[in-house]
Amino acid sequence: MKLFLEVVVQTFLAFFTILFITRLLGRQQVAQLTFFEYINGITFGSIAATLATDVNQHTYQHFIGLLLFGVLTGLVSYISLKKRQFRKVIEGEPIIVIQEGQILENNLKRARYSIDELNLLLRDKDVFSIEDVEFGLLEINGKLNVIKKSDKKTATREDLGISNSKDSLFTEIIIGGQIIYENLRERKMTGKDLMKMIKPFGINRIDEIYYSAIDENNKIYIDKYDDKIESQIDISENNRKV
Repeated sequence: MKLFLEVVVQTFLAFFTILFITRLLGRQQVAQLTFFEYINGITFGSIAATLATDVNQHTYQHFIGLLLFGVLTGLVSYISLKKRQFRKVIEGEPIIVIQEGQILENNLKRARYSIDELNLLLRDKDVFSIEDVEFGLLEINGKLNVIKKSDKKTATREDLGISNSKDSLFTEIIIGGQIIYENLRERKMTGKDLMKMIKPFGINRIDEIYYSAIDENNKIYIDKYDDKIESQIDISENNRKV
């Protein structure tokens, strides 16, 4: 019975302590959920759970640990607000992963995202073709913001009263310089058919292509490893002229 009451008291203490600390730290802990906030959330929960259920050690030990972690979190958040360079180290900065309808492979690799994860984020934005994107910006909280090309976000064919063929989903046929033969067979295509389609793009070898997809109307999207973008934009503060 004594242990039961001790767990009840410790649980109440852990619950209201973590609630109080979270309120003090501000809403960004919930709203942004950056990598820093994500790790903090896990650690807070772990310490609070130990405080609530561990009866083998003194309650004040876990309680002090929880308070100290809250103070350190608040201190780091305060310094981050005052010092931009420190905030960049803790939280990182946005990265452009798509420019002019082309995937910036190096930036995607730097963010440790795969092409499948990028496509998932694009579909969340109702974008089913990378070719439609002017800029794709990966935010520090892992979300992707996109700016569509001008002809995709202004008046549509429906607005102008022009008939339009139904949009279709794209099927991936090349990823990382490798042909996805199963998807190719689903489109009733052979390797020779694929080579004929990529020839007009000035491509002679499959390993020149980072990513390629085709829709039901045989419209193909190709992203080469060699992105020929005249002026690649880098929004990193390290590359800005003051």
